[in-house]
Amino acid sequence: MKVTIAGAGMAGLVAAVRLRELGHEPRVLEKGTRPGGSMLLSSCVVWRHIEWARFRAECPGGDEQLQRLIWERLGDGLRWLESLGAEPVWLDTENPLTTGRRYEPRTLTRLLVEAAGEVELEAPLPTDAEPPVLLATGGFPGRLARERGLLLRANPWSDGDGLDFGVAFGAASTAGMDEFYGRVMPAPPARIREADFVPLAQLYGREARVFTDDWREITPPQVAWHENDLAQLIGPRAWYVVTETNERIEAARAAGATIDQREEGVAVHVAAAVTHTIGGLQVDTRARVAGADGLWAAGVDAGGVATGGYASGLAQALVLGLAAAESIASG
Repeated sequence: MKVTIAGAGMAGLVAAVRLRELGHEPRVLEKGTRPGGSMLLSSCVVWRHIEWARFRAECPGGDEQLQRLIWERLGDGLRWLESLGAEPVWLDTENPLTTGRRYEPRTLTRLLVEAAGEVELEAPLPTDAEPPVLLATGGFPGRLARERGLLLRANPWSDGDGLDFGVAFGAASTAGMDEFYGRVMPAPPARIREADFVPLAQLYGREARVFTDDWREITPPQVAWHENDLAQLIGPRAWYVVTETNERIEAARAAGATIDQREEGVAVHVAAAVTHTIGGLQVDTRARVAGADGLWAAGVDAGGVATGGYASGLAQALVLGLAAAESIASG
């Protein structure tokens, strides 16, 4: 069977490899100039919450069946990746609340591309593509960042192509279309290259006082361990204030960030940056798109997993990529 896959990030590449294993012929179309998607730009930690109850509590608006699928199948997915030759950099996450693996993103991308076969670059999904089609284009972080005046900390080609294609075919979308996973980053004029997405993340927000751009304090009473709630809170511009500098602040200073010494402490001008969207197309546990026969969605083109909180986008990509391939292959 010939299958069109839109997107060559984690989800699209995983699905292509699995389809080849099952005897099918995937055609992988990548809009950008390189494979790897946002996986290539990440720390490449693929994880889940250790406790099922905590997953539900941290992402209370998410689809429980999809969450259960990812929670239960991630271990098998990681073993499958490693059966291909993926070598973990970390054998666990070094976080007492989560479990998973960390890989070197460039090495993992090369491995998956080799196993997937040819990836057609600078090849957007045609609007008249014939089913079966798997949408794995990385959600719509670029669009959301523009609409809300935020920075983009993601693959620059992930702009909602999969969402638009699905909706045009009658697909239903999920809750959480205005939610995102992101990081607090140095605000312009700081220079942030793709290679800086991980090292320039200002991950000390639990120790900071938070102020709006006009110096109204908005420090929340509690901050989540992942600090995604701070990214949601601060919007286009804000200030972090801490009692003394740290390595992240000095890295921001070297990148040209605005850092002032005030009575309150060291003040760093920061901005929220979108890594991936949380809302998307509604899918079932076989990654079939609701309301659109012949369409599947994986990765963060599928919405409704982390609604109301934060979960691993790469875990979602791995598990749903495998589920989509197996569903397509089974007919």
